Amino acid sequence: MNILVVITSHSQLGNTGSKTGFWLEELASPYYTFLDQGAQVTLASPLGGQPPLDPKSDEKGFQTDSTKRFSKDGSAQKALATTLRLADVNVDDFDAIFYPGGHGPLWDLTSDQYSIGLIQSFWAAEKPVGAVCHAPAVLLGCVDESGQALVKGKKVTGFSNTEEAAVELTDIVPFLLEDELQAKGGYYVKSDDWSAFAVTDGLLVTGQNPASSEEVAKSLLQLIR
Repeated sequence: MNILVVITSHSQLGNTGSKTGFWLEELASPYYTFLDQGAQVTLASPLGGQPPLDPKSDEKGFQTDSTKRFSKDGSAQKALATTLRLADVNVDDFDAIFYPGGHGPLWDLTSDQYSIGLIQSFWAAEKPVGAVCHAPAVLLGCVDESGQALVKGKKVTGFSNTEEAAVELTDIVPFLLEDELQAKGGYYVKSDDWSAFAVTDGLLVTGQNPASSEEVAKSLLQLIR
């Protein structure tokens, strides 16, 4: 199994002057879920090279066994520092694609044409697509073979409006993910704030928040044929 993991290259949290990027738990937990099941994992990003880490995600209160393992793993750190550019990725080399969140994807991956093209190619090839927390935003610009929004009529989840309000970024983010998934015709579902929750609809797997990352990864593995 070869799994492509696509990480944001965006580091600025709107006009706040603060930093954002990818959320460490949402990368680390799926990374090891995949590796420990024998998968090969390739990391990519729009700009290639080292993606920006949301510094908050590495604070003590947000650390998990997976993030600690990732931080001490030399091969993982090397892979993170040398991500492929999305423009250089070939869908034929992979069996599934996965997107960790963090707020960064709201700004770059939502409209990145290489990312959109990859997702649509994976979908057309009947290969699983997964995303967690804010990363389901990468689906908003995607269409299926008939030209309909990819999420239209599908059960999807992602970071909820109430969770965004809880982190006090409702007025900072470029859009609210829950609202936009619904606007594209997605059937948005959620669980309690901060609880692990993932939903699978066909070959699409989405998770609500950082706590959902491992569940999304496990569900994605089950779909690989």
